[in-house]
Amino acid sequence: MSGVSLRNVSKSYGNVTVIPDLSLDISEGEFVVFVGPSGCGKSTTLRMIAGLEKVTGGQISIAGRDVTWVRPKERDIAMVFQSYALYPHMNVADNMSFALRLARRPKDEINERVKVAAEMLELTPYLGRKPKDLSGGQRQRVAMGRSIVRDAYVFLFDEPLSNLDAKLRSSMRTELALLHKKLNRTMIYVTHDQIEAMTMADRIVIMKDGLIQQVGTPKDVYNTPVNTFVATFMGSPSMTLLPAELRDEGGRMHVAGAGFDLPVPARLNDAARGAAARSITLGLRPEHFAAEQRGENFAQLDLTVKVAEYIGSSQYLAADLGGQSITAAVEVGPESDLMTDGTYFFDTTRIYLFDQETGAAL
Repeated sequence: MSGVSLRNVSKSYGNVTVIPDLSLDISEGEFVVFVGPSGCGKSTTLRMIAGLEKVTGGQISIAGRDVTWVRPKERDIAMVFQSYALYPHMNVADNMSFALRLARRPKDEINERVKVAAEMLELTPYLGRKPKDLSGGQRQRVAMGRSIVRDAYVFLFDEPLSNLDAKLRSSMRTELALLHKKLNRTMIYVTHDQIEAMTMADRIVIMKDGLIQQVGTPKDVYNTPVNTFVATFMGSPSMTLLPAELRDEGGRMHVAGAGFDLPVPARLNDAARGAAARSITLGLRPEHFAAEQRGENFAQLDLTVKVAEYIGSSQYLAADLGGQSITAAVEVGPESDLMTDGTYFFDTTRIYLFDQETGAAL
């Protein structure tokens, strides 16, 4: 098949296995983001696709061709690293064209490819400048331009925005998404930032300890996490997890614990009834709290607010619920005072239930 395919790929360093067994298919033209905490194996996986790390076992295919033992330069890939890795003595045009000149491509072809890439990345006015005369965002665009001129089958990005400030990261995320639409190439992107993953990806691959936890669209992994790790990793602020038990009240299941007794939504009622004998973890996303009643699905929760953080139209609350720490993100408007202890409301249609022992979603 076209695209990128990994079949039972593993990686070990001596007796230490960092990728035990990984299989994944990435479609041609897809933008896939690997996300997870530091040390989860996402960069190692990317480097194995690039050929910079040898696999211990398994097979890697690109565009239907087995490249498991093929040298990096013969894999038809282009890679953008975390560091810009620009030649300081070369100007922008020379940095972008360096690989083409090494390959002895015709001069007219080189100039045309650099021109097209520079226009695409809005670098035309800077082609004569040295890297030291560029901002961080411009340097990163040059690094991307160096890859674009090669017109590779697959583009690999290893945390390319981590050295930029928050404002530049936001604008570069948009530029990368637009770049993907213009090039229509397969792109694989590694990051530890779940916001980058949510905003750019066609599909997200969430990893932990070298294992894939879940693969899906941003909407899938956010709304239907398969376990507590995915649920808490995807979303900012993070989902709150509380120990709970299930009760059958006249055929309608309730989830109860210290400081709360909430009706289980209809979509989870049958699963909750089947799990009534097990220990349960309740998941509450901060953004599903409200400062006032918004309908019959909103249940009251009494919160003791320890810290209220003003962020404009919302406030983030670090609070106690029945002696347990939770986080709430409450939309209250830019003119509101800082929130204090009191009654808040939670949308009970948005609760999550997990098996306490395995962490798996019900």
